[in-house]
Amino acid sequence: MIQTLVSKILGSRNNKLIKLYNKEVQIINALESTYQALSDEELQNAFNELKTKIQSGEETLQSILHKSFAITREASKRTLGMRHFDVQLIGGMALNDGRIAEMKTGEGKTLVATLAACLNALCGRGVHIVTVNDYLANRDARELEPLYNFLGFSVGVITGEIHDDNERLKAYACDVVYGTNNEFGFDYLRDNMKYDLSQKVQREHYFAIIDEVDSILIDEARTPLIISGPVNRTLEHYQLANSVAQKLKNGEDFSIDEKNRVILLNEEGIKKAENLFKVDNLYSIENAALSHHLDQALKANYLFIKDKDYVVQNDEVVIVDEFTGRLSEGRRFSEGLHQAIEAKEKVDIKEESQTLADITFQNYFRLYEKLSGMTGTAQTEASEFLQIYNLEVVSIPTNVPVQRKDLNDLIYKSEKEKFNAVVSKIQELHKKGQPVLVGTASIEKSEILHELLKKHRIPHTVLNAKQHSKEAEIIKDAGVKGAVTIATNMAGRGVDIKINDEIRELGGLYIIGTERHESRRIDNQLRGRAGRQGDPGISQFYLSLEDSLLRIFGSDKIKGIMERLGLKEGEHIESGLVTRSVENAQKKVESLHFESRKHLLEYDDVANEQRKAVYKLRNELLDEHCSLEERIKTNRELSAQTLLYKAQILPGDDSADFNLSSLKAQALEDLGLDIGNCENLGYDDLLTKIITQMEQGYEDKMSKVGTEQRAQIERIIYLQVLDNSWREHLYTMDNLKTGIGLRGYNQKDPLVEYKKESYNLLLEFVENLKFETTKMLQIIQLKEKEEEETNKMLQNMQEELEENLQNVSTNADSSPAPKVKVSRNDPCPCGSGKKYKVCHGKSGPKKGLLA
Repeated sequence: MIQTLVSKILGSRNNKLIKLYNKEVQIINALESTYQALSDEELQNAFNELKTKIQSGEETLQSILHKSFAITREASKRTLGMRHFDVQLIGGMALNDGRIAEMKTGEGKTLVATLAACLNALCGRGVHIVTVNDYLANRDARELEPLYNFLGFSVGVITGEIHDDNERLKAYACDVVYGTNNEFGFDYLRDNMKYDLSQKVQREHYFAIIDEVDSILIDEARTPLIISGPVNRTLEHYQLANSVAQKLKNGEDFSIDEKNRVILLNEEGIKKAENLFKVDNLYSIENAALSHHLDQALKANYLFIKDKDYVVQNDEVVIVDEFTGRLSEGRRFSEGLHQAIEAKEKVDIKEESQTLADITFQNYFRLYEKLSGMTGTAQTEASEFLQIYNLEVVSIPTNVPVQRKDLNDLIYKSEKEKFNAVVSKIQELHKKGQPVLVGTASIEKSEILHELLKKHRIPHTVLNAKQHSKEAEIIKDAGVKGAVTIATNMAGRGVDIKINDEIRELGGLYIIGTERHESRRIDNQLRGRAGRQGDPGISQFYLSLEDSLLRIFGSDKIKGIMERLGLKEGEHIESGLVTRSVENAQKKVESLHFESRKHLLEYDDVANEQRKAVYKLRNELLDEHCSLEERIKTNRELSAQTLLYKAQILPGDDSADFNLSSLKAQALEDLGLDIGNCENLGYDDLLTKIITQMEQGYEDKMSKVGTEQRAQIERIIYLQVLDNSWREHLYTMDNLKTGIGLRGYNQKDPLVEYKKESYNLLLEFVENLKFETTKMLQIIQLKEKEEEETNKMLQNMQEELEENLQNVSTNADSSPAPKVKVSRNDPCPCGSGKKYKVCHGKSGPKKGLLA
């Protein structure tokens, strides 16, 4: 009852919209004779006038829509030999309004897109037309380029075959860009890993038209886009650092503070290490990785003890839990410490792969200021499009009434009986020359049918949707006399099957479905292969009680009917009641999948807000005109406060209780800072002293380079730390998401818990980012060099970062390495008896998250 009411409301709304659009069509049609009378040059000048008015702000897109559509239609007639039908004008207006135009197969959706694309391209902000595969992107761009060029627009294509960023940059700079959803999404992620604004290939996200919108925004929405890469490619560095660490001597080259678990190299040790590494300055920017590896190697060799902190089992280093004494299989020490221990124990050093960037299609396409789509099948998911993307579906009338006959389903007891009936029907149709397209739900089923047809010596073509270009050619020929084509239901999507008059006389293309898909849209897509532009055609589905959909959902009712009728082998039932039962089963599955997609989006929405904030900060850092001076100063103050927190020195405490030895050791290790004599200083004086020393040391060091070089060093280091911290944050978020569902057993909403925990993780991420940036800037050492040499050093740093960016893979599995840390509700390791979150887990003062 409710479903019927909703359908009536949506139907009424659809009819009103079509009426409104038809009034607009009459105005466009009235302009046709005016533009027909113009020469090519006059028509182009008229269009250029519209462009000038839009870009000057004199007119709006809505106010010039009629003229733009009329000119585009006339230009299409002259360049492509195709005139837009009235229903195509309606489709173009629906796209421009940010809606989904549902148009039946063969109604010319590809041409419809040109109307909205040309109108919106007048703004000069770029229009993206998204297709499901490279073949369609290339085909549509190539076929429609003469029209766009005539109107003064450039056309770009983005496909997986383009590996050169300069080529992509040129393509994105075009007025109209065709490409696949994956390429657009991955380019966005890769752009936000670049270290130079000029290297970003994408422009702003202004207007996107998604072809086969249901396939992209519904079917593919459960798989997020992921870019992953190795944590460290130079595994030999771990072995080299290990050999150096083993040659250094305790007491002679370094000292160990076991209480604070800190190892400090003295001047003799630094010189020795530099000789062994064969470098001039261990703490220069270009050797930052080596110094980090040495630090971890020293800890691995002199602080972490075999069979106490870890064990070696089956050629693997396994952590021993310090609280329970049990083996923590699957866990790994972070920041390269685990690899350092593996190098020490001479076992295989595992190169870890991790998520560097990720986003769902839902959140990528919601970046666009205006979004629209086209498909032949959208009404079954209209509510999801509205809820998730705020996209309203408009069903556009066909140019010529649909003549296809959709017959009731035929249901058999077993799969064997069903396939025998299908082969029998194909034989019958093939004899009279009527072309048949057989849709299967899987490649496996298409192979079964292929063998049966071979056995009966029926010539046929099998298409499994593996090569898009070949697929399109085969699908095109599926309408010739006597053709028998077996294809998976989705194969060749976006390609029309044309028939001649002889085939029309035979009844048109005959569609046979061998199984109902989980989604009604896919079945409708298969049916829509026949009956394009008023052509005749027939579609029918052959089902069995052994089909997975019927077996799992609702076959009992149908089985009961078959048993009451006493059907013999090879006999079937056919009725509207049975067809409706099948559709109800499909609705149940569609509902489950919708919940799955919604669930994924709810979790990704949390990460998305963080992602947008981080990418915004990243863009600010890439801007050469953005000064980091104030940011570095603020971070320095916060880092000094964090240093005091780490040493258990809190505001209001008696200075006599200050643990100054811990503070000095921590300051040396974290910031390379010798704070000297600080006896009898209160908290505020101590804080001021640390900040002043940090500032003086930093300014003395930076005075050795020019202003421009200093800004570049600060920018590169800030970006390095930001990217490393964000990567670690993504790991932790992945781990949190994996286990959060278990909170449901404790009567807690996992999503609410995820939001709480992820916010706490964000606070930790921000605090860590500010401290680590300060630390890196404080400990790097710069020697006085010629300006040319300094520039070369900076260039090498930049090139190394860019090289790291090249070594990534897309949607590869990544195995996060969880950080070894105390849970917020565990007892604090300092022995205070308090929970960690109210003791040393307390965050320092905040001044805005990413300020």
